[in-house]
Amino acid sequence: METSQARFPDLHIVEPKGQHTHTAILLHGRGGHGPDFAKDLLTSTTSQGLDLASHFPTWRWVFPSAAVRWSVAFQVNLPAWFDVYTLADTNKRQDLQIQGLKESSLHVLDVLEHEISLLGGQSEKVILGGLSQGMSAALWTLLCSPGRVKGRLGAFIGCCGYLPFTQHIETAIQDYRSKYASESTTPKCVTISAFLHGVLGCPPIESKPEEVEAVLSTPVLLLHGIDDGIVKISLGRQACQLLREIGMEVLMREYFGAPNMGHWIQEPEGFDEIVTFLKSKIS
Repeated sequence: METSQARFPDLHIVEPKGQHTHTAILLHGRGGHGPDFAKDLLTSTTSQGLDLASHFPTWRWVFPSAAVRWSVAFQVNLPAWFDVYTLADTNKRQDLQIQGLKESSLHVLDVLEHEISLLGGQSEKVILGGLSQGMSAALWTLLCSPGRVKGRLGAFIGCCGYLPFTQHIETAIQDYRSKYASESTTPKCVTISAFLHGVLGCPPIESKPEEVEAVLSTPVLLLHGIDDGIVKISLGRQACQLLREIGMEVLMREYFGAPNMGHWIQEPEGFDEIVTFLKSKIS
């Protein structure tokens, strides 16, 4: 991949209260900013009355901010990881998504590599995730990370989001089944990961199959409001299904009654789920 040309604001970082043992990299939704997302997320609490930073006091919390982009649908500049024409049909005008996804993935990969290096190369000590469009960009980054990330991440947390280019991914899965169904020499996750690079016009990945399998063995937790009025629950369920089709381990939790038209993490239930999941997957 070539270097990203978009201008991304400085990272918002909440340092650990003690020795740095883990890092969480979390992406905001369309129209948001890293500092605002950090404030909203880290002031929400679990049923124990504790925020995430209190549950994980030795973690470093990194909140990137998206570049400002022109929205074709809204005819305005706004912070966005990529442009999207309509959430009613995320496959419509997919050409608008390519440049932003490419630039944002490269930016988040730079952040991811830096945080892994701070932890001595222990990729399993780093989690990646996001809310809404931030989940979409973070998920795409994860799927395209083999070749730059050598091992699995500790976990992926996605909230109220979706998976871009679902039709392309479904086609890639079907092509794999027709070409390699009777063979074991070409792992499905390797085929899909290489295909996604091609969607963005990136060169083929230069990584070993076992490295791709390691990255895509990252455990995934998806949270989504059944009553989400911005990103329909059907899109979250579709993302869950496709990730499982690729061969990833995915746990999905649905809830009702969250703020912002259901487009947020239910408090405290959703935060309880996040804490329980992270403690079960990360040492």
